Amino acid sequence: MLFQIKSYLKFLWNSKNEHGVHSPFVFHLVSKCFYDSKPKPEYQVLENYRNSLLVNKNSIEVTDFGAGSKVFKSNKREIAKIAKTAGISRKRAELLFRITNYFQPETVLEIGTSLGLATSALALGSRSVGTKATITTLEGCSETANQCQLQLQKFNFNTVELMVTEFSTYFKTNNQQPTTINQIYFDGNHQKQATLDYFELLLPTISNESVWIFDDIHWSAAMEEAWEIIKNHPKVTVTIDTFQWGIVFFRKEQEKEHFVIRV
Repeated sequence: MLFQIKSYLKFLWNSKNEHGVHSPFVFHLVSKCFYDSKPKPEYQVLENYRNSLLVNKNSIEVTDFGAGSKVFKSNKREIAKIAKTAGISRKRAELLFRITNYFQPETVLEIGTSLGLATSALALGSRSVGTKATITTLEGCSETANQCQLQLQKFNFNTVELMVTEFSTYFKTNNQQPTTINQIYFDGNHQKQATLDYFELLLPTISNESVWIFDDIHWSAAMEEAWEIIKNHPKVTVTIDTFQWGIVFFRKEQEKEHFVIRV
């Protein structure tokens, strides 16, 4: 906790709003998307999705995984408590919706489904693309995935394909014939080496328009090290640090720049 407080104070010292941004691409993203304060009807759908989980007192067997596919923790947890403590916050879900809606990706990958709070934001954000939009979300715990599938069906998020799988196994299998993924949300493993491994394994899927969002980049010193390595990768051109997230772009027409933005 002390580490995160120090990191946040450093972030505040270095951060800017849209008036400190000189890149037209990033300025437009920040002013028209990050700072869009207009109410959206989709926010109520996100709230209803969340509330239906927060009143669910049933318990499920939740399995957490360490390196590779090794189980390091398995216990019964109440669905309402998982949604309250492990899911994306309301503010972040709304921002994720806006980012997805802003870029309108036709293919989305989410690493770490949990109960689908972020998944619902991704599905709503890409909905206006039409039937072409597809979302694949990966979850390692089968009981959590089953509960999420019921929830997604309840809210008619029928463009989502939920897969129960160990993440690196999925990447290696699918990278034999890589396809372009327009947007990736990394929220399945907050360890340095796993994050870097996923980054490298998914690089064959990038296009000039790809948007990658890494959750909890300031979770630990190791995650901050991973973020620095990602920022400096030769294929990465623009990055945005919002403290909670690190957002990565591969736009060849952009100069290599790194931004620290308050949201």
